[in-house]
Amino acid sequence: MHRREFLATLTAGGLMAQQAPARKPNVILILADDLGYGDLGCYGQKQIQTPNIDRLAAEGVRFTQAYAGSTVCAPSRCCLMTGKHTGHARVRGNAGRDASLTLEDVTVSEIFKKAGYRTGLFGKWSLGGLDTPGYPTKRGFDEWFGYFSQRHAHNYFPEHLLDGDHEVLLNGNFGAQKKDYAHDLFTKRALQFLEADDPRPFFLHVCYTIPHANNELGRDTGNGMEIPDNAPYTNRPWPEPEKNFAAMITHMDRDIGRIMEQLKKRGLDQNTLVIFTSDNGPHREGGHDPDFFKSGGPLRGIKRDLYEGGIRVPAIVRWRGTIPEGTVSDHPWAFWDFLPTVAELTGQPVPRDTDGISVLPALLGKAQRRHEFFYWEFHERGFAQAVRMGDWKAVRFGLNKPLELYDLKKDPGEKNNVAARHPDVVARIEKYLAAARTESELFPIREKS
Repeated sequence: MHRREFLATLTAGGLMAQQAPARKPNVILILADDLGYGDLGCYGQKQIQTPNIDRLAAEGVRFTQAYAGSTVCAPSRCCLMTGKHTGHARVRGNAGRDASLTLEDVTVSEIFKKAGYRTGLFGKWSLGGLDTPGYPTKRGFDEWFGYFSQRHAHNYFPEHLLDGDHEVLLNGNFGAQKKDYAHDLFTKRALQFLEADDPRPFFLHVCYTIPHANNELGRDTGNGMEIPDNAPYTNRPWPEPEKNFAAMITHMDRDIGRIMEQLKKRGLDQNTLVIFTSDNGPHREGGHDPDFFKSGGPLRGIKRDLYEGGIRVPAIVRWRGTIPEGTVSDHPWAFWDFLPTVAELTGQPVPRDTDGISVLPALLGKAQRRHEFFYWEFHERGFAQAVRMGDWKAVRFGLNKPLELYDLKKDPGEKNNVAARHPDVVARIEKYLAAARTESELFPIREKS
């Protein structure tokens, strides 16, 4: 199928499509990196201060069963941008290389462009470097400022970044200097984007790598959590990596507050949909212990796991005057739902081969169609798969290995494998798994030896 083959009508699957607003809303998508389900105050965190993100939740809807596209960076972001789960997505793993989107892939940013939006991306992009068809300015972004690649995206004091198709030198970071914190620069560019005198609606995508570790630094020092200073936690009796980890999150929270203030200053507060989420679960890298702050909340697993702690993420959506404020939703959705939601929101057709369902009705507090199945696969440490079907969650480690089965309603921490007691559920999920994915030359199945 050619990338420009769209349906003439929105994919609604039996649910009457919602009418897109007469005036197209601005959209801001803020993506954290390796932020756990339990790292925010509004999700139960007691020690790390996140007042601005907590305010977003108080003024919008907080989802308790939102899922990332994958349990590591690149494939999760591919699912977010292309509306496909990891059984169909182009990029299905980090895999130690920079995989790229192709000209056949339709992206969220291209849908926004087709709808007349101006578009900006600042931070981390994991879906194609400068010499590939996946580069941001080739995928619908007017403005792009950020890291060179997935491989080089976790140095918080880099010597150079990319601005469009040009390299920018950060002289303040040459040698042993650490003067230019990358994420302060990303926030600065996001604020400048919001200041533009342009009548078009906009899509602003801010991709912080907070609180991802600088793993290269962490291997040498045991503290890969880079931050200009660790206030307000400097005097806490915590290990240095944990002070820095907490300070990184609070630093990001401060900058999100600055973005929200800019919206109000520009008179854009009422017609801007703001989404905040994370690309996967919490890490154990750079000297950080995810158990220290209970980063996974009540969930089992961390980054690189297909248990809930690796893929269930915080997700907050705010749209003043449109989305009911201070609400909590247990509607399950996943990153691949973002693309069809954007299409419905902007009045554009949905690509034929999306795995997603628009969740605009759920945002508006209306009746919402649900997925019958959610699917994930992961290619590091051997091949693993996970499926959610209703409140059932299945995980298996290898094509020929038995399924583990958990009842998320009774057991959200996935402590009790009940597969032996529910052979009918296992059989139904195994039938689904037989056709859940397509083969990938870039990411072939390799069983763990």
